[in-house]
Amino acid sequence: MSKNTADTIASQIARALADRIIRGDLQPGVRLAQDHIAEEFEASHVPVREAFRRLEAQGLVVSIPRRGVRVATFDLTQVREVAEMRAALEVLALKNAAPFLTPSLLDEAEHVTSEGDVADTVDAWEEANRRFHRLIVTPCGMPRLLAAIDDLHSVSARFLLAGWQSGWERRTDHDHRAIIHALRQGNVAEACLILERHVQWIGRAPAPRGGGETPARFAIVG
Repeated sequence: MSKNTADTIASQIARALADRIIRGDLQPGVRLAQDHIAEEFEASHVPVREAFRRLEAQGLVVSIPRRGVRVATFDLTQVREVAEMRAALEVLALKNAAPFLTPSLLDEAEHVTSEGDVADTVDAWEEANRRFHRLIVTPCGMPRLLAAIDDLHSVSARFLLAGWQSGWERRTDHDHRAIIHALRQGNVAEACLILERHVQWIGRAPAPRGGGETPARFAIVG
């Protein structure tokens, strides 16, 4: 197997497992059996190990001596850490992207926000939310920064989807519209300030939950 082929298979495996982890199909603490995954994807252990490495770099799995690779757990401290990191990196990206944000791109961002407002499921809302954030920072032209932001969004989505697969209600995202308005006015500093506060709120406001084993529900923002 060539290195390029192994990399391609590793990417496919990593994406598939990341999707399962983010959506809660693979629960925190579950062990990922290398043999079983290799068999499922009809691959050798080499790309599976590389996929595990990529997932660990994203914070989705952890490698524990004598216990193998397991789906990472999370708590409010980790949620806040991801929120602070996202706020810092997305503001940096937006500052560099702002000169290249065209009216048509901002129109698209507003359309995506409207899609999120009428989303019937948390999955649909999360997809629209992620697209909005990606749209306004992509023109920064900083691929390493964007890759880091994408990884953090994956982890952030996992926090959200863990608690909101039921009991979802539609919401209007006023912050997204305020960011777009500030960018249309050429007020980049204001847009960055709103974005920073918007993302940071994720780790500050877990929503109330009932008794039982229901996961913590973090505020629907970010």
